[in-house]
Amino acid sequence: METTIEYSLIDVKDDATLSFVIKRIFEEFGIDIPGTVYTDPTTDHLSEVFKNPKSVYWVAKENGKILGGCGVFPTDELPGGYAELVKFYLTKETRGKGIGRALMEKCFDSARELGFTHLYLESFPNLSKAVSMYEKNGFVALPHALGNSGHYACTIWMEKEL
Repeated sequence: METTIEYSLIDVKDDATLSFVIKRIFEEFGIDIPGTVYTDPTTDHLSEVFKNPKSVYWVAKENGKILGGCGVFPTDELPGGYAELVKFYLTKETRGKGIGRALMEKCFDSARELGFTHLYLESFPNLSKAVSMYEKNGFVALPHALGNSGHYACTIWMEKEL
């Protein structure tokens, strides 16, 4: 049976599974620490967060099963024209299949449609494959954080002009 990956905007029924997926990934990479998405209470209610009209969150599903997601959010105190690429996570078995690339492209398009000129992101050295993917897609390293995401434990900051 051939399966198709479906991409849709987040719905409240996705919240619990997405929270579970995200937290397992933080445990997998040993970054389940304070000052990250792992301890951020909004991770449990992402559909509420992405009701912000200047935000979007894409979810990838296969036969109704959530594989991961990625979003764009106007994080407080970012420079004008900037949004943050946020909560970009894929299940272990999903990585390396082009699904992350498709989610990222959807976010690039959505950010442009929302009027943003740049995307910013925060990450960790532990997520080296993700960081490499960001670099291949035009993100460049920054010497310090931008805005106020509340995720003070992150040590990699990057931006991309759209």
